[in-house]
Amino acid sequence: MTIPDEPTSKTVAESSQSAATPANGDLENQTLGRGTGVSNIVRRWKREDLLKRGSLGLRGFGLLFSLLAFIIMASNKHGDWKEFDKYEEYRYVLAIAILSSLYTGLQILRQVQELSTGREMISPKNMLVVDFFGDQIVAYLLISAASSAVPLTNRMREGADNIFTDSSASAISMEFFAFILLALSAMISGYKLSNQSYI
Repeated sequence: MTIPDEPTSKTVAESSQSAATPANGDLENQTLGRGTGVSNIVRRWKREDLLKRGSLGLRGFGLLFSLLAFIIMASNKHGDWKEFDKYEEYRYVLAIAILSSLYTGLQILRQVQELSTGREMISPKNMLVVDFFGDQIVAYLLISAASSAVPLTNRMREGADNIFTDSSASAISMEFFAFILLALSAMISGYKLSNQSYI
């Protein structure tokens, strides 16, 4: 009959030490896990703040270009056939410029109020949906109005290139710029909506 070797004092001490303290790799992983959690939260806060300010900046420039399109088209009256309100396409450009100015202006007021007070007027989940769909709808209307007026302006420029056609082209260009900015804002809204937690 064979008797199993008794564990030496050295192996007992090693096993008790390994049970008491984790290996160096495990200790580093635990420390990194805690540090990474805090840095992830800070990084997320910075990203959310950057997205809020970026969205505010895009809408601010969108408001500027929408107002310019409105002012240029509304003042495009030069007598005879050179009156913007005689053309349905130009009236559409003006109407959408007004709508875009109102939408972006209200959004900017809301965002500035939220950034200054730190309190949100509407629940964040509902506001993300409104932002996403509102930006998309207004951007679509801007590109639609600008696209409808381009062929008319090109036909007029073939016959006579004057201050009326130049002003019309300027207003259309401003709506294109406003469209690009609101489309980018819609992308930011979509990103925030997709990262929203619903738990």
